[in-house]
Amino acid sequence: MRETGRHFLQIPGPSAVPDNILSAIASPVVDHRGPGFGELGNRVLTGMQGIFKTQQPVIIYPSSGTGAWEAALVNCLSAGDKVLMVETGHFASLWQKLATKLQLQPQLIETDWRTGASPELISDALNADTDKSIRAVCVVHNETSTGCTSRIAAVREAIDASNHPALLMVDTISGLAAADFRFDEWGVDVAISGSQKGLMLPPGLSFNAVSAKAIAASKTATLSRSYWDWGEMLQANERGYFPYTPATNLLYGLAEAIDMINAEGLENVFIRHQRHATATRAAVQTWGLDIQCTNEDEFSPVLTAVRVPERHSADNLRSVILSHYNMSLGNGLAKVNDKVFRIGHLGDFNDLMLSATLSGIEMGLHLAGVPHQTGGAQAAIDYMKSTPKNL
Repeated sequence: MRETGRHFLQIPGPSAVPDNILSAIASPVVDHRGPGFGELGNRVLTGMQGIFKTQQPVIIYPSSGTGAWEAALVNCLSAGDKVLMVETGHFASLWQKLATKLQLQPQLIETDWRTGASPELISDALNADTDKSIRAVCVVHNETSTGCTSRIAAVREAIDASNHPALLMVDTISGLAAADFRFDEWGVDVAISGSQKGLMLPPGLSFNAVSAKAIAASKTATLSRSYWDWGEMLQANERGYFPYTPATNLLYGLAEAIDMINAEGLENVFIRHQRHATATRAAVQTWGLDIQCTNEDEFSPVLTAVRVPERHSADNLRSVILSHYNMSLGNGLAKVNDKVFRIGHLGDFNDLMLSATLSGIEMGLHLAGVPHQTGGAQAAIDYMKSTPKNL
């Protein structure tokens, strides 16, 4: 039977792509070595500096975020180097596995997947590293599997208080352009991101923002690199070009996305995401369900991960919602498989879209027989009514 209406894609990324970005991507293919391409290259390279809040270079790869993870590690480190990593969730775990494959030595701080990275535990680990053998601290800014954000400024303070020379590497793949991120102010050395979350693009672009300290480290690091090499990228980027074929049409989409974000105002983008996250949590709390993240200071503005009661299946709930309401929610990953569902409220998103999303979930909870209290969607609506967006 034909589905009426549009599909609601409420996973925490890839996020829905606005029509004007799709139109920009549909531009005719151009000569990426021609005289006019440098203008587009400079436009997006400079524009991304504003999104990262940095004066430092931003490198753009035609890849997923996993590629940018690898680029961060291979440009700065050598085989056998120790890296301090925090297992805040599934994606932090994948980054740690990648580091191991690259012959690095991850020292892992484990968590219960219900909080962000602890600056205190990072400080303890660095203070215990008396020979300063840890070369990098790797932290996920917004852990997409759990809905917890890490306090990056506090992590930087912990590193500085320990008088430790380790680089600070931050995965903000799902955080950038949705959760406040300040590369320069927070003293980040390498930031990793992707196109398919707050930037509202399809998957296919990834980013490294790099500090002068990180670039200096890349001069002596000995891990093998070719495709990911910063040196060749930075040299070509000086004129707005790339050392190999870039994802030209995605760059047209990126230019449009940057314009959209700047038209709204980056700070307003952050406020909007926080407001929708607060409204979503009001709904979850009214339903009587638990939020996966337990620290209020670390609630994500990007998504909300919701735990279902014991002996109930989050995947069954998601299946019921998909089949009855044509809406996709994020599934639980690894340790929280079938225990949580994830509500994405990021990207090109507004009050009516959130109201519809939460209404669909509340109806789905009823049909799936998940114990809950009614009125969650209304609680979110009441919150949004009491806090209208500034026009």
